[in-house]
Amino acid sequence: MGAYDEAEHERREQKTSAVDADFDAERPEYSGSLTYDSGDSAEALLDKFQEMKGE
Repeated sequence: MGAYDEAEHERREQKTSAVDADFDAERPEYSGSLTYDSGDSAEALLDKFQEMKGE
Protein backbone atom coordinates (compact mmCIF):
# COMPACT_ATOMS: atom_id res chain seq x y z
CA MET A 1 0.00 0.00 0.00
CA GLY A 2 1.22 3.46 -0.85
CA ALA A 3 1.23 6.48 1.39
CA TYR A 4 -1.94 8.55 1.64
CA ASP A 5 -1.75 11.44 -0.80
CA GLU A 6 -4.26 14.16 0.04
CA ALA A 7 -3.67 16.04 -3.23
CA GLU A 8 -4.39 12.88 -5.24
CA HIS A 9 -7.52 12.25 -3.19
CA GLU A 10 -8.78 15.78 -3.85
CA ARG A 11 -7.98 15.50 -7.57
CA ARG A 12 -9.92 12.26 -7.86
CA GLU A 13 -12.83 13.71 -5.86
CA GLN A 14 -13.06 16.66 -8.26
CA LYS A 15 -12.84 14.38 -11.28
CA THR A 16 -15.65 12.09 -10.10
CA SER A 17 -17.90 14.93 -8.99
CA ALA A 18 -17.76 16.70 -12.38
CA VAL A 19 -20.75 15.95 -14.60
CA ASP A 20 -20.42 15.94 -18.35
CA ALA A 21 -23.90 16.69 -19.67
CA ASP A 22 -22.98 17.55 -23.25
CA PHE A 23 -24.62 14.39 -24.54
CA ASP A 24 -28.05 15.72 -23.48
CA ALA A 25 -27.74 18.70 -25.82
CA GLU A 26 -28.36 16.66 -28.97
CA ARG A 27 -31.13 14.19 -28.36
CA PRO A 28 -32.23 12.44 -31.53
CA GLU A 29 -35.84 12.76 -32.61
CA TYR A 30 -37.45 9.47 -33.57
CA SER A 31 -40.53 9.10 -35.69
CA GLY A 32 -42.42 6.02 -36.67
CA SER A 33 -44.73 3.52 -35.10
CA LEU A 34 -44.46 0.69 -32.66
CA THR A 35 -46.62 -2.41 -32.64
CA TYR A 36 -46.82 -5.28 -30.20
CA ASP A 37 -47.63 -8.86 -31.03
CA SER A 38 -49.41 -10.19 -27.98
CA GLY A 39 -49.14 -13.74 -29.30
CA ASP A 40 -51.11 -16.57 -27.78
CA SER A 41 -53.42 -16.27 -24.82
CA ALA A 42 -52.16 -17.17 -21.37
CA GLU A 43 -54.10 -20.44 -21.47
CA ALA A 44 -52.55 -21.42 -24.81
CA LEU A 45 -49.08 -20.61 -23.50
CA LEU A 46 -49.67 -22.74 -20.40
CA ASP A 47 -50.86 -25.63 -22.57
CA LYS A 48 -47.74 -25.30 -24.72
CA PHE A 49 -45.57 -25.25 -21.58
CA GLN A 50 -47.21 -28.41 -20.26
CA GLU A 51 -46.59 -30.07 -23.63
CA MET A 52 -42.93 -29.12 -23.55
CA LYS A 53 -42.62 -30.29 -19.97
CA GLY A 54 -43.89 -33.70 -21.06
CA GLU A 55 -47.01 -33.91 -18.93
